[in-house]
Amino acid sequence: MSAESQKLKLLYLLQMLYEQTDETHGLTTPQIIEGLYERGVEAERKSVYRDLDALRAFGMDIVKLPTRPVSYALGSRTFTAAELTLLVDAVQSSRFLTARMAQRLSSGLASLGSQHQAETLARNVHVDGRIKMQNESVFHHVDTIHEALRRRAKVAFRYAKPNAAKEMVAQKDARVYHETPVHLIYSDGCYYLIAYNEKHESFPAYRVDRMVGLRITDEPAARNERIAAFDPAAFSARTFSMFGGEARAVTLRVEEGVMGAIIDRFGKDVESTVVEEGVAHVHVTVATSPVFFGWLAQFGRAVRIEAPKSLAQEYVAYLEDIAASYRPE
Repeated sequence: MSAESQKLKLLYLLQMLYEQTDETHGLTTPQIIEGLYERGVEAERKSVYRDLDALRAFGMDIVKLPTRPVSYALGSRTFTAAELTLLVDAVQSSRFLTARMAQRLSSGLASLGSQHQAETLARNVHVDGRIKMQNESVFHHVDTIHEALRRRAKVAFRYAKPNAAKEMVAQKDARVYHETPVHLIYSDGCYYLIAYNEKHESFPAYRVDRMVGLRITDEPAARNERIAAFDPAAFSARTFSMFGGEARAVTLRVEEGVMGAIIDRFGKDVESTVVEEGVAHVHVTVATSPVFFGWLAQFGRAVRIEAPKSLAQEYVAYLEDIAASYRPE
């Protein structure tokens, strides 16, 4: 065996263990010797044992499986098979990824496991029919926004929305927005840029996939106490579909049958008080908007606005306006 082959021997052995073994699949000593031979490296049984010991000494989790004959495997990895399944399924479920990008990322994640695990992932997590983005601009936009945050620079972009013909049309006469990026939030299958608008001293949310011509400017980002204190978790909890509105403290009367949905939305630590059997008052801060009213309407009589009364009246007006649009003229 040449000196060059000897240098590569350990690497080839590790590659074989990484690609072909896991906690339930191993390679026997003859299989290892054959695999090395196919790679142009001659080995004998004792040298294989020494190499396995060298890999263990290096910190690799090389285990002996109780098979007949005995086989050897890489016992642990960065991610378990169950964790890889969760990660790949999350990628496949992400609406902001195109089908092509989702497949590419899924393949990359699958390569972190053995070939046996990769085959299982390919069979189990592919789901057709999920709505996907039609272009990959969001992927590059997210990278650009992260770079702008790192540089503490403003970003510039036009903002577009689909019209009735499903054509993307630039908003506000195609004007260019210049905003201070504050945070990226993933919500309802989409990425949103939370920015700081100096003119209105507000935090508007922009769908990243609807940005056009996004670029980093030479203008430094705004800096103040409100930006420094911005809490993305609190913002997400009170904002529905990133639809902005006035933040208001609200008390909801919630029936027991839908408490699970309230916890799903606001978290297990949401402030609540049982007021009678099967009924609780839940105290939350929400950005009141038509989207909040739409979320509320799905519960029918099971969730009711107790306070403030002015918001309850706004909700009644919202429902009455919808009902009126269905009445014959």
